[in-house]
Amino acid sequence: MGLDRVNSVKQRLNLTKKFPIIIVGGTNGKGSTCAMLERVYSAAGYRVACYTSPHLLAYNERVRVAEKNASDQDLCSAFAAVEAARQDTELTYFEFATLAAYWHFTQSTIDIAVLEVGLGGRLDAVNVFDPDCTIVTSIDLDHMDFLGNNRESIAYEKAGIFRKGITAICGEPNPPHTLIEHAEKIQADLKLINQDFSFQSKGQSWIYSDLLEEVTDLPFPALAGDFQLYNAACVIAAVHAMQDQLFVPIDHIIEGLKTVGLAGRFQKFNQQRTVILDVAHNPHAAAGLALNLSQNACKGRTLGVFAMLADKDVSGVVEILNSKIDVWYLAGINQKRGATAQQLQAIVQEQSSSAEVHNFVDTTAAYRQACIDATENDRIVVFGSFFTVADVMRMLPSAS
Repeated sequence: MGLDRVNSVKQRLNLTKKFPIIIVGGTNGKGSTCAMLERVYSAAGYRVACYTSPHLLAYNERVRVAEKNASDQDLCSAFAAVEAARQDTELTYFEFATLAAYWHFTQSTIDIAVLEVGLGGRLDAVNVFDPDCTIVTSIDLDHMDFLGNNRESIAYEKAGIFRKGITAICGEPNPPHTLIEHAEKIQADLKLINQDFSFQSKGQSWIYSDLLEEVTDLPFPALAGDFQLYNAACVIAAVHAMQDQLFVPIDHIIEGLKTVGLAGRFQKFNQQRTVILDVAHNPHAAAGLALNLSQNACKGRTLGVFAMLADKDVSGVVEILNSKIDVWYLAGINQKRGATAQQLQAIVQEQSSSAEVHNFVDTTAAYRQACIDATENDRIVVFGSFFTVADVMRMLPSAS
């Protein structure tokens, strides 16, 4: 893996820089941070391009301009342009997709682009573009086959998006030394949370502060979870760093935080009973889900519809959420990497031999049975992967 192939096709496409770019990396929180940046800049009247991954229901979700998904026609035009330019150069799925998204952005009228790293950072296709600001949201163990089996290795890969003289924001409260050392080596303008900027919750509002100013009476983001304040603080730090290029008044920051939305992040649907969708697929994200479940108690039981990819830390996720789930509805994922319901059952019962477990061939069957079994006061939590959430989301009338 490397960036040479992507760079060569980028040059043939003549993808020159026409607008400011913010690149967002991290283990968890990337999607939320991109969504907040998109909403804040849109609230300020700017046309924002946003490239994220993966998608839930339609590929078009990955490529957005002015808060609207790219059309099929626009995407096909972008794909055709990349296909023609690549000649005999082989590209991965994500490399092809990234070049196509950026090509589409150059054909559109936009003021700023927000680009989400797919995996890691240093060798990610997004990293062929030069940012005006970078954010690393969090650092934890995930994608270890590619990034290394410890936080130090993973942090180094994520710090690969930093640039000399460019603001590099880190929202990880315990950053490994490798990230700090890399930033110092390349002379990036590193801003660390709890050191260069911070937040403080205060009743029904919160305070953001950095070395130059303090912003009080901020609303909590419209995304569930206290941990979202880490992401929101990174967003404000980035907006402040970019003020000379794109000025955003505080009123529009507030509006953006109040109105941001993101599918599949503790997303609630009120059917005959409460249904919660959460794409949590590693222990760090599972801890956030567990906290949200604790802070949003229900009168009845919590029924967990659970399916994961086998190459993820299934045991770590189960350990964190075991005490929060009263009944497990385990399912396989129709993907080559998917764990079977039987594999999940072995892990659940290894940690809790008395756990009530039901196995199903797929997520839709598991969800249907959970709906049958749930009483009025129960809630259903669907989690474990984007595939898991997407399968159930298609079954919900308000998501179709």
